[in-house]
Amino acid sequence: MASEKVETVVAGNYIEMEREEEDSKSSKSKLSSFFWHGGSVAQVLLTLPYSFSQLGLLSGILLQLFYGLMGSWTAYLISILYVEYRTRKEREKVDFRNHVIQWFEVLDGLLGKHWRNIGLFFNCTFLLFGSVIQLIACASNIYYINDNLDKRTWTYIFGACCATTVFIPSFHNYRIWSFLGLIMTSFTAWYLTIASLLHGQVEGVKHSGPTKMVLYFTGATNILYTFGGHAVTVEIMHAMWKPQKFKSIYLLATLYVLTLTLPSASAVYWAFGDMLLTHSNAFSLLPRTGFRDTAVILMLIHQFITFGFACTPLYFVWEKFIGVHNTKSTFKRALARLPVVIPIWFLAIIFPFFGPINSTVGSLLVSFTVYIIPALAHMITFAPAAARENAVERPPKCLGGWAGLYSLNIFVVVWVLVVGFGFGGWASMLNFIQQVDKFGLFTKCYQCPPHKV
Repeated sequence: MASEKVETVVAGNYIEMEREEEDSKSSKSKLSSFFWHGGSVAQVLLTLPYSFSQLGLLSGILLQLFYGLMGSWTAYLISILYVEYRTRKEREKVDFRNHVIQWFEVLDGLLGKHWRNIGLFFNCTFLLFGSVIQLIACASNIYYINDNLDKRTWTYIFGACCATTVFIPSFHNYRIWSFLGLIMTSFTAWYLTIASLLHGQVEGVKHSGPTKMVLYFTGATNILYTFGGHAVTVEIMHAMWKPQKFKSIYLLATLYVLTLTLPSASAVYWAFGDMLLTHSNAFSLLPRTGFRDTAVILMLIHQFITFGFACTPLYFVWEKFIGVHNTKSTFKRALARLPVVIPIWFLAIIFPFFGPINSTVGSLLVSFTVYIIPALAHMITFAPAAARENAVERPPKCLGGWAGLYSLNIFVVVWVLVVGFGFGGWASMLNFIQQVDKFGLFTKCYQCPPHKV
């Protein structure tokens, strides 16, 4: 009887989650959800060939497949925790129609304030530097169309452009942009692949990688970062009409991303080899053509969209902190959000190290935000027998039930802690410090030809 009661409540909450999409067709919902999530690898697409030069071709391919699956697994865990939290709260008659649920609130509701504080710190710091990376990428890319201005000046300009995202209220407003982002990323990936194959191998090309442990683990953490971009999972799920379907959509999106990243990174590395070790942006080695300029422009637009994706959760946190999250005035909310953009702008000017910064953020922040914390939170949430018995979604039998699920979670925590954070953190920080020593902070034009500085 108790079990039947729980099932009724759960069914009621799923109906509540889907109430706004009663009239939508299932196939249309799935397609729009795929586009809603897809196309989130933008600037990483341009640094993966750089990672391949550090890792070697075989390791690069295997690690993409491995971290792609691991990223999908932790996105699955986050989606389970979100649905569990929302269902429990809706049983208590909490109304979320005017409130955007965030990851730290899920942790708070399921595990308490200490977990909330840890999740808030890592998630906000990651999103902050994720936004910084988008600004650096914008400046790095536009330079290959117009080098009359140095990259630092372009960072000033794009910082002002990206600041306009303060006027975009929520993730609902990014739906069409996300769809366009998928097209932009696909074009760029296939441009890199085809252009590299047509260009052919440079004279005397060498494929030495891996040669040093520092470079190997730096490249590995960049791939960890590539498939760990779901720090905004909860906010995206909350904006979806059917959030419980996010986990399957995320897996499909990851598989699609692999069809873009594997061919492009492999082709560019095949063509240019070790030259990529000093050219972290793949655009810098390909000859200027109309196709390359188109790819650059599309990446710039997409990076603006991704900047908004990364910044919006930070806007929400800041709004809640200063008490304006529920105001209906767009102008008032936009004004309140401006203090979030300024430090991002400043950090992008201090650390313009396109490529190395991805690995550093991946090892120190993504490792915890996207992999370790979700796996630990899931295990602790469902540690009590009653929680497992009344779980909204149970683990699939094909995984071996709860025992199999816990085994996978323990593996993720140990692997990422040792390899991602431990070795990756050591290598990435060492590489990052080397970039600071070589180019200096506030460098005017990172990795530009000498006569352009």
